[in-house]
Parts: sequence; structure tokens; C-alpha cells
Amino acid sequence: MEFVNDFGKILLATCRDVLPIIILITGLQLLVLRQPIPHLRRLIIGGVYVVIGLALFLAGLEKALFPLGKIMASQLSDPAFIYGAGEIVLQADWKAYGWVYLFAAMIGFATTIAEPSLIAVAYKANEVSAGTIKQWGLRITVAVGVAFGISLGTFRIVTGTPLYLYILVGYMIVIVQTIFTPKSIIALAYDSGGVTTSTVTVPLVAALGLGLAATVPGRNPALDGFGLIAFASLFPIITVMGYAQFMHWLTLRKK
Repeated sequence: MEFVNDFGKILLATCRDVLPIIILITGLQLLVLRQPIPHLRRLIIGGVYVVIGLALFLAGLEKALFPLGKIMASQLSDPAFIYGAGEIVLQADWKAYGWVYLFAAMIGFATTIAEPSLIAVAYKANEVSAGTIKQWGLRITVAVGVAFGISLGTFRIVTGTPLYLYILVGYMIVIVQTIFTPKSIIALAYDSGGVTTSTVTVPLVAALGLGLAATVPGRNPALDGFGLIAFASLFPIITVMGYAQFMHWLTLRKK
């Protein structure tokens, strides 16, 4: 009964959030375009599916993904697991958290491969480029960027270094790459950075960062727990443009 009550609240909140979109589209169609709504019955059924699906997804986040990410992060970064039982640790040693960095990279890679937004972008990129841009090639390249970014983000949490240093250096690299990357891939690379922060990646990565910051000695979840999403958005841009530059160089070398 508790789950039913919680799901009912989430469903009502989802209906409230979706209502402005329905009002906007319906008003535009009827008042501005002055056209009847095509396939009204099909649209209503589809809208109901969307609302129920969003509510189930949000319930799943609250009941499963957020707790799962937090539990895994806290277990991996538990001082008893890292340093041994009975050890009193006041300051974290970044060299002792190798398993955390590896786990963060694996989580970043796996969630990005399963990201629906990236699958859609890869499909359209393959379609528009007439097969030149391979779906799996783009997905794996983006996933490698996310894996490296989240691993580096966990290193930042463990060491407590300022976030802005990593972001400044990262975007400086992006600016330099943008100058030398083939123009046909630049927009896709920037979009690839955005689609990684979506339905599958964000819940687990956010829970991972907060759980890690809550467990590592000397870290504050409010100050150090956030920022992994920024890494997940930045580094795919670097890897996609780097891959494009490498393939362009390889083509010129063959010619």
C-alpha cells in the first residue's frame, strides 16, 4: 500500500508537470493554426502511455536507481574496505581508491551505451551521413569519453581539488580541438556531450557522486558530491572530436 500511495503522488505530480505542454500544443493547434487535432484518439492514448511511463520511471529512480548508486559508492569507498578494519583515517589517500576509479569508469561506459538519447542521435547521424558515421562507432566513442570523465570526476572528489580547474582545462582543449576538427563533425560532437546526461546516466552518476562524497574522509556531499554530470557532458565532446581528427589524419595519410 505504501508503494501505491507513493506512486499515486508521483503520477499526480507528473500530470501537473505535463499539463502545460498539453495546453501549449493544443492552444497552438486550435487558436493559432486553427486546425483540428489529427488522430485525436491515438494522441490521447499515446499521451496516457507517456504520463504513466514517466511516473513509473520516476518511481524507479526513487526506489531503485538512487539507492543502488549510493549503496555501491558507499561500499566501495568504505574506509574499512579501502584501508582495512580498525584503521582511523582523517584524510583520504587518492592512491588507495583504484577500485572506485575503475568502477566509476565501468558505470559511465555501461550507462552511456544504454542511453536512449544517444541511441537516437547515433541512429539519426548514421541516417543523415548515409552510413559514414557508424552507430556503434559513435556510441562507443561517447561511452569512452563518459567513462574517462566520470573516473576523473571521482578522482576529483577523493582528492578534493576544485571543480573549476578541470572544467577550464577541459573546455580549453575543446576550443583548440574545434579549430582543427572537420566542420562536419563539430555540431555532432557538441550534441553528443549533451545527450549523455539523460535518463539512465544521470541518476546513477549523481547517486555515485553523493555516496562517494559522504563516505570519503574529509569530504562534504554538498560541496564535493556534485559535478560528475559536468564531466559526463564535457569529455564525450573531446573524444568524439579526437576520433574525427584521428580518422581525418588517417585518411590523408592513406591518400
